[in-house]
Amino acid sequence: MDYKETLLMPKTAFPMRGGLPNKEPKIQEQWDQQNIYQKALQQNEGNPSYILHDGPPYANGSLHMGHALNKILKDIITRYKTMQGFYTPYVPGWDTHGLPIEQALAKKGVKRKEMSISDFRKKCEAFALEQIELQKKDFKRLGVKGDFNNPYITLKPEYEAAQLRLFGEMADKGLIYKGKKPVYWSPSSESSLAEAEIEYHDKRSASIYVAFDVKGGKGIVDNDAKFIIWTTTPWTLPSNVAITVHPDLTYAQYKVNGEKYIVGKDLISDVVNQLEWDENEIELEKEFRGSELEYVEAQHPFMDRTSVVINGTHVTTDAGTGCVHTAPGHGEDDYIVGQKYNLPVISPVNDKGVFTEEAGQFEGLFYDKANKEITDLLKEKHALLKLEFITHSYPHDWRTKKPVIFRATPQWFASIDKVRSDILAAVEDTHFKVDWGKTRIYNMIRDRGEWVISRQRVWGVPLPVFYAENGEPVITTQTVNHVADLVEQYGSNVWFEREAKDLLPEGFTHEGSPNGTFTKETDIMDVWFDSGSSHRGVLEARPELSFPADLYLEGSDQYRGWFNSSITTAVATRAQSPYKMLLSHGFVMDGEGKKMSKSLGNTIVPDQIVKQKGADIARLWVSSVDYLADVRISDEILKQTSDVYRKIRNTLRFMLGNVNDFNPETDALPETELLEIDQYLLNRLREFTASTIEHYDNFDYLDIYQEVQNFINVELSNFYLDYGKDILYIEAQDAHKRRSMQTVLYQIIVDMTKLLAPILAHTAEEVWSHIPHVKEESVHLTRMPEVVEVNQEILEKWNTFMKLRDDVNRALEVARNDKVIGKSLEAKVIIGNNAQFDVTSFLNQFTDLEQLFITSQAEVVDQVDNGTSYPYGDIRIEHAEGEKCERCWNYSTELGNVGELENLCPRCQEVVKTLI
Repeated sequence: MDYKETLLMPKTAFPMRGGLPNKEPKIQEQWDQQNIYQKALQQNEGNPSYILHDGPPYANGSLHMGHALNKILKDIITRYKTMQGFYTPYVPGWDTHGLPIEQALAKKGVKRKEMSISDFRKKCEAFALEQIELQKKDFKRLGVKGDFNNPYITLKPEYEAAQLRLFGEMADKGLIYKGKKPVYWSPSSESSLAEAEIEYHDKRSASIYVAFDVKGGKGIVDNDAKFIIWTTTPWTLPSNVAITVHPDLTYAQYKVNGEKYIVGKDLISDVVNQLEWDENEIELEKEFRGSELEYVEAQHPFMDRTSVVINGTHVTTDAGTGCVHTAPGHGEDDYIVGQKYNLPVISPVNDKGVFTEEAGQFEGLFYDKANKEITDLLKEKHALLKLEFITHSYPHDWRTKKPVIFRATPQWFASIDKVRSDILAAVEDTHFKVDWGKTRIYNMIRDRGEWVISRQRVWGVPLPVFYAENGEPVITTQTVNHVADLVEQYGSNVWFEREAKDLLPEGFTHEGSPNGTFTKETDIMDVWFDSGSSHRGVLEARPELSFPADLYLEGSDQYRGWFNSSITTAVATRAQSPYKMLLSHGFVMDGEGKKMSKSLGNTIVPDQIVKQKGADIARLWVSSVDYLADVRISDEILKQTSDVYRKIRNTLRFMLGNVNDFNPETDALPETELLEIDQYLLNRLREFTASTIEHYDNFDYLDIYQEVQNFINVELSNFYLDYGKDILYIEAQDAHKRRSMQTVLYQIIVDMTKLLAPILAHTAEEVWSHIPHVKEESVHLTRMPEVVEVNQEILEKWNTFMKLRDDVNRALEVARNDKVIGKSLEAKVIIGNNAQFDVTSFLNQFTDLEQLFITSQAEVVDQVDNGTSYPYGDIRIEHAEGEKCERCWNYSTELGNVGELENLCPRCQEVVKTLI
């Protein structure tokens, strides 16, 4: 007989190497075959529900790491909630309308102008559905579970119909109106944009100071004086109709080099500096309040037009002259103050950003190129006081990345003003994980302007508006619902395929159309109105879901996007937020915190990680970052994540191997019969479980990641499993000491596998399939471990022992370095009291100290001669007495033989006798 044959070595088919790229697809196939998602729902049916509503990603292009971060976070939450017993259906969705899809088709050579709108829209739809299938495959490959066979898609007729009915309800409440107001306009997209579609980049602009001659001073200012304005948009000067001053600021007329100028008194030093005036040549002639200047008239520098001086509280002293160039057709503040004074709204720029006939001599020029022509004309008219170029933050179209302009055009708006206070109240009632999230959306809603919901495109949901012969818009409950019914039956292409008369209810009449002639709106709805209607088209429409959702979770950019449009439409129609809780995550940067881009060569994409390392590495990475802020990823970071994964996997494998001969039904010991060290580990497991459950409840995955590592490295690998080898391998199979440890090991592996399952979804499933005697076919059909009260007395006692053991390990390391011993089993530990700690009294409570210290011998004495003092005792390390046992490698002075096996210690002799 060989010594090895007498040892109970670990046995498990669970492989050391993960092989995740090859193994995970098979596990996912197994989930589909076993219908695990549906079984989990059926299992929890009738229980309280937890609805995480998916914010729809855009159906265009491959997944990036932001997609992966978002969907994995959602999957961790829904898997955890499912294992907590909640009924947790997850319906993924896609946003499918809008300009990017039109642009993608244009790049493919599709010529929109050479086909009917209906045919072009069919191509857009086909492209979007194709993109969805690609993204769906990639999301599933990340291990995301959900109803992927029946997702919600914003181009589906039933969704579009729900959106139209929601629009109709808002119209019924007087929240939808048409107006000519300045809106963000993208010449590159030829469409209006909402605030959510704007991003800011640096732009080089002309900065000019312009003099407006006084035309009628009202006896307040001299008729030969000049107002000075400052602007960085010279191209808007053809639309100037006024100069705005603050009613409460002090203004002054100064004489400089024979000329008279009017500016805000608080800004004179800035003006002097900018215009390089000689301070000795400046004479203050008179002062007046801004309110006194109201209705003073100035002459436009190059248009045959009067610029009236008006009052506005939006004027500041932060920069400029305190006299603000006012063009109501090109600015929101200008428009608002212009309405008060009944000023004309001039906006001589077409959809492409080119000046129209109304701009006079600048007709045909692109607005940005007109800047030079305008400044040259101002110079010729002796009205240009200064020209320089500055670089400043300027709004850009988030799709084309090109500058936008403010342009007054007839647009459809959703009123924010009428529901603003209700939305803010709903925000107050919403739960946020972090206070800044609440502050962010609250301030955005508080400060946002009216919502421009019309777009001058064709790929989207039509605005269900008809026009009577007299031009009056027709939006009634009857007409909107009729269009919605048609769209639900035929899809939204019906709007573009039929004449207005064929889209109206049969026999519909309107006093504005005595001849029964109607036309239809050609604009479509803002895509944020599409996705912002999902609470109606999905939460209320799907029987398995409910309104409001428990959670919305998206990237931090959605405070101005989906979070915002959703709460606006929900409060407007249901007087309630569509979400009980709002949670956001940051953006994914490279390892140095830089934005990822192909040009920098620093991109990492989910497909790359999945193919090279496996989805569970991506999932573990998600749990390892503070997702509330921007997060980092790089090859080095992923390598560290893989190292952590290997440690987790190997620890689980070791435990699996050591419970291969354990049946919990017949071999498990009651807690009262466990050795105290095993009771300690059981209580540490309970402590770890309670903490992990709390972190899941609080969405704190980084804390889970750290605690898993701590539990595995400190409690298990560095102590319990190392200590346990001497018991698990050496003792007789049914020895009390061995079964005591196996009882706890089995509990640890079962509970840890469940606790890891939401994060390491595939690995946990693989582990589960190798745990002997478990009954559930999938770990994802089990319940999370229960939180059990811990025995604090045992924890405190053994936590102190662990600190003492650290001191022993330090002493062993010194002895190893001094060549007194090699491995710790070659050591004898002698430990005694010191002034700091009564170690002898403490250690009297313990048995098998040599096993606990993983040494061959341990001796406790009152006083140690020639020892080293440590916080928990004086310690001396000697080489162990006797010779090494050939079976267990412990040293003993009582070695003997059993049959052919020689040099066995007394314990091994007893065990081997039973095997012969």
